Amino acid sequence: MHFHQKLRLHKSKNLATALADHLPLDPAVFEAFASTERELFVPQGMRHNAYTLDALPLAGNQWISSPLTVAKMTQALAPLGVDAVLEIGCGSGYQAAILSKIVRRVFTIERIEKLLREAKTRFDTLGIRNIHARFDDGQRGWRDFAPFERILFSASTPKVPEVLFDQLKEGGVLVAPIEQGEKQIITRFCKRDGAITQEVIEACLFVPVQNGVVR
Repeated sequence: MHFHQKLRLHKSKNLATALADHLPLDPAVFEAFASTERELFVPQGMRHNAYTLDALPLAGNQWISSPLTVAKMTQALAPLGVDAVLEIGCGSGYQAAILSKIVRRVFTIERIEKLLREAKTRFDTLGIRNIHARFDDGQRGWRDFAPFERILFSASTPKVPEVLFDQLKEGGVLVAPIEQGEKQIITRFCKRDGAITQEVIEACLFVPVQNGVVR
């Protein structure tokens, strides 16, 4: 392992420790943050801020979420021991990379082609082989690989499309930032006997979901 990678991993472990000071992290979630070099997921000019708890801008008016928000979403998803997770909104790929250390397979969809290309390059560079990435409007889901035990929205939405609940496995969990007036609320939906129940977690801040794709 070369010096720069060692330094990045040292900073990643410090970031995981800072996150654990704010909320209880499952050991597997802590290890995922400690072993994922966030610096590689942020634009070159922002790398000095990569290990702070701040959200950072990306191309296409998008943002890489604050690590604290990523941690909260990951914990709410309860992904330990899960086979397949679907993520709506790949963005930089950081959330998918975190999940790839915890679950067997991650399916992630991104509507902005440039962001998806960059994320795939990062996954290749890091040798992550269990992330499957697709260019599409994620609100349609990914029917070929459904049903999913977990579905994660990495963009805010006024309402979860019904097709995504259809692609959620019985007993599965979907986590989404739901828009309520001016606020966005991390909300956990559970599917039991075909019925959907929901639980409010806490306020958050995401870019809103948008329709269609951008080439």
